[in-house]
Amino acid sequence: MSGKPELKGRAARLARLLPTGPGQAARTPFVLLVVLLLGGGLICLLVLNSALSEGAFQLDDLQRGTKNLTDEEQALQRDIDAYSAPDALQRRARELGMVPGGDPAFLDPDGTVKGVPSAAPGVRLPAAHTPMVLAPEAMPNGLAPTPGR
Repeated sequence: MSGKPELKGRAARLARLLPTGPGQAARTPFVLLVVLLLGGGLICLLVLNSALSEGAFQLDDLQRGTKNLTDEEQALQRDIDAYSAPDALQRRARELGMVPGGDPAFLDPDGTVKGVPSAAPGVRLPAAHTPMVLAPEAMPNGLAPTPGR
């Protein structure tokens, strides 16, 4: 007899359902499949982790660049505000030789003049800047002036 005990009843029926001996499937391919799946999963996690880290570094660089550009924009806006201030405009205008204007005159839609214009204080108008009268009745000979006369 063999060294195996003989099974009876329910145990015998179950033993007939399970394969024994040389017909049993080899465990090596299954073990290799499990090892390959686990190794592939670990490699995929490593690649994914590297990609996320690279994205985080790029995000940090972009945020730093945005902060620098925002600081530069604010500095430029402060410069614009300083140059646009009324006292700065007045100081630069005086440096260029400009003076405050005189009293203006206004024209109504019907052509009448309101107000009396005056020159800016401290400015002398040369004769070349006096306006020429264009009304023909105001000319001594009654003729309208022509260009070049």
